[in-house]
Amino acid sequence: MVRLFKRGLRKQIARIEVKGAIAGGTRKRVLENLKVVEEREFPALLLRIDSPGGTVGDSQEIYEALKRLGQKTKIIASYGNISASGGVYIGMGAQHIVANPGTITGSIGVILRGNNIERLLEKVGVSFKVIKSGPYKDILSFDRELTEPEQKILQDLIDISYSQFVRTVAESRNLSEETVRTFADGRIFTGQQAVELGVVDRLGTEEDARRWACELVNLDPEKTKTYNFEEKKSLVNRFTSNDRLDGLIGALPPLVVGMDWLEFELETCGLPLWLYRP
Repeated sequence: MVRLFKRGLRKQIARIEVKGAIAGGTRKRVLENLKVVEEREFPALLLRIDSPGGTVGDSQEIYEALKRLGQKTKIIASYGNISASGGVYIGMGAQHIVANPGTITGSIGVILRGNNIERLLEKVGVSFKVIKSGPYKDILSFDRELTEPEQKILQDLIDISYSQFVRTVAESRNLSEETVRTFADGRIFTGQQAVELGVVDRLGTEEDARRWACELVNLDPEKTKTYNFEEKKSLVNRFTSNDRLDGLIGALPPLVVGMDWLEFELETCGLPLWLYRP
């Protein structure tokens, strides 16, 4: 019975969507989905990416899992409205990449941001007494400026992460690191420009990417079904989606998105990010 089930799945392709900022929750879900794709022996995977990027470690883990899966499964990445920074990084785990002409992509680089509210704290009469085991234990504290040694430590960290990013793009797209560095300066570009730079293979829609995935594994695009891995929605999201609200509370979904961004910003404050925020 299991063999018959797997045989049926071999005539389908899988689809996983990466949407929004890439953090721990996205990584956990995508890794679980990729494991199922491998266990059920889907011949091809359509990876839909609509993300401005995210945390370095989570993006790297997704990329590595895609590379492992790619030894057994054909993977086509389809870039949506935006696939930038960390979105580009995980896209490098696919053998082929399709983007819309106007897709916002690129932003290859690393950013680390802290907040300094020292002057505000002084105005309200708040100060902190810090006991620490070493001079750098409170690096990026929000109640003081960075020292020069701290700036060097953080810049070295960023430079190493950046080199990892450049190397991954170069190896995945068969480009030299010198070539990648000419456009990997944080700039964003369109899908059309990405094709010219060699970081995207073709221009097209998600449907074009799906058909290409079918053709790569000798399946008829007209007859082949897609097994879609749905993202589990929380109870709040179910009641604040555009479909359910149907415009009755039009301001709430943007508010939810804004709260998600705020939560992400707070969680990742002080972490190296592969992120472009439009």
